[in-house]
Amino acid sequence: MKPIRVSAESIWNKPLTEHQKTTLDGVAKRQKRGDTSQINYSDIPALTGKQLSQLRRPAKKLVAVRLDSDVFEWLQQFGPGYSTRINNVLRVVMLQGR
Repeated sequence: MKPIRVSAESIWNKPLTEHQKTTLDGVAKRQKRGDTSQINYSDIPALTGKQLSQLRRPAKKLVAVRLDSDVFEWLQQFGPGYSTRINNVLRVVMLQGR
């Protein structure tokens, strides 16, 4: 059998077959229902006690912050949890070292 060379670009630009579309639709429906029965977790090692003990969220500190109106409205457009969203945005910037 002769190897086939395919570029990443040609893979991404290739239209899906009907079988692939049907499969993806089924996966999307299961995800929407929260059905994880067909996921195989057997190759994921169990966490050790030490690993589990390290899974703590950092302590939260209540602060007041002044935001520009447009920034606040942008954060609110994604629904409840805008303060968590602010924290996540700031964490990404922090981890990037800026």
